[in-house]
Amino acid sequence: MIYYKKLKPIQAITFDLDDTLYENTSVIINAERSLLEFMHNQYPATKHVAKNLWRARQKIHLLANPLLKNDMGELRRLSLESGFMELGLSGSELKTATTECFEHFYFQRSNFTINRSIHSLLETLSNNLPLIALTNGNVNLKQIGLEKYFSAYFKASLELPMKPHKAMFDAAQAHLKIPHENILHVGDNLPKDIYGALRAGYQTAWYAEDRSMQMRSEKAQLLPHVQLSNLTQLLAFI
Repeated sequence: MIYYKKLKPIQAITFDLDDTLYENTSVIINAERSLLEFMHNQYPATKHVAKNLWRARQKIHLLANPLLKNDMGELRRLSLESGFMELGLSGSELKTATTECFEHFYFQRSNFTINRSIHSLLETLSNNLPLIALTNGNVNLKQIGLEKYFSAYFKASLELPMKPHKAMFDAAQAHLKIPHENILHVGDNLPKDIYGALRAGYQTAWYAEDRSMQMRSEKAQLLPHVQLSNLTQLLAFI
């Protein structure tokens, strides 16, 4: 553990999810692949369109409404819907195709197993401090088996913009009713998690599950309070 700043007493911990508690890139790649296979099997017309059709639809929706960047679920739903409309679907057929593909992707997006050590860590921490999940993504906490450890779960949406915006941090603090400076946020992304949490008045711990943690290789705007080499080091704070 590397200390960059002195810590105040910690009364609660908020966690980023993707790439903090588990590696997420391969999960998304597998979910995208599974979605295409599902679409090709259920809706054969999708076999004959360019692979970038769905990305192109996302870009069109983002240009029309840049705030959609804060709600990846709604962005994907709209992109699927407009893509199927481009393929000639309408009415109930369009609604069914959009819903089935949307639900398939989000099941696969959360279709992975969390390391047993993470369960043990979160169980011990949650028995001593309130824990809250804050994510720019939209993993299904119940499906991956982590819901029971968190007293609340906030994910980015049109109402709660993505980190580094302070909206989710403020929502967590309001839920906890604990001073900002006594909450520790743990996350992998220095510009989003650490910078955002510090701006919101939180204390911060940097940990990345998906890569080697070399500060000189990161886009750091502000230093965290601590840099962890293992999430179990959080046990020192309870």
